This record gives sequence, C-alpha cells and structure tokens, in this order.
Amino acid sequence: MNLSANSGRFAAAAVLAAAAVLLGAPASAQGFKWWQSDTFVRGLGLTSEQSTKIEAIFQKSAPVLRQQKEALDKAEADFNQMVEASDDAQVMAQVGVVEAARSELNKSRTMMLLRMRRVLTPDQRVKFVMLQQQTRHGRGGR
Repeated sequence: MNLSANSGRFAAAAVLAAAAVLLGAPASAQGFKWWQSDTFVRGLGLTSEQSTKIEAIFQKSAPVLRQQKEALDKAEADFNQMVEASDDAQVMAQVGVVEAARSELNKSRTMMLLRMRRVLTPDQRVKFVMLQQQTRHGRGGR
C-alpha cells in the first residue's frame, strides 16, 4: 500500500474518530461550544477568525439539527405508541421512519462536524481529538 493511500485512510479515520467522539457525547455535552472554551482555544491555538468561522457553521446548522431532532423525537413517540397497539407490519414500518429520521440527523451532524474540522489545521485536528478524549474522561475542563 502506498503512502498516499495510508494518508487518506488515516485522514478518514481521524474524521470518523472525531465524529464518533462528538456524536457519542451525552446530550449536555453536544451543546458544548468547544470553540469558545478557554481549554480548547488555548489547547488548539485557535485564532479568533477560526472561532468565528466555526460559530457561523454552528449557527447555520443549528436550526436544521433542531428540526431533525424534533422529527426524530416525534417518530420515536409514534413508535412507542404503536408498539402496544399495532400489528408487526405497522411497527416495522414505523421503525423505518425512526431510523430514517435518525440517519438524517446523524448525517447533518456529521456534515457540520466535517465543516468545523476543515477550519482547523492538521495539527489542530490531532490536538482536538486528544482534547475531546481528555474532556470525556474528566481530565479536561470546559
């Protein structure tokens, strides 16, 4: 395998790792604006321009994410009602609705995170993953 193929695979793995760290965070942590945190600003060496760009990405994405989260919540509530009173075919159809809503929300979140990641330098991306892991394990601060 050549070096560029390895580099591409590493970059893809890093994107997925960063997305997994953010997507796997509890709901309270998902609202955490890491690009405004002193720990992350100092740790990454974020410039004010980078923070501004990341905030703009977040602000542009937030309404869509909220709408998709509401759609997922409604689909899940409908599913919960159907489990008790509907036949298997109806329940399975609603499972498809729930999973489609979940998929759309996850795609939108992933694209937001990818756009944010692109604002960072390669070195900052590596540091970001380390800071996220430290924060998740209680060694970092907000």
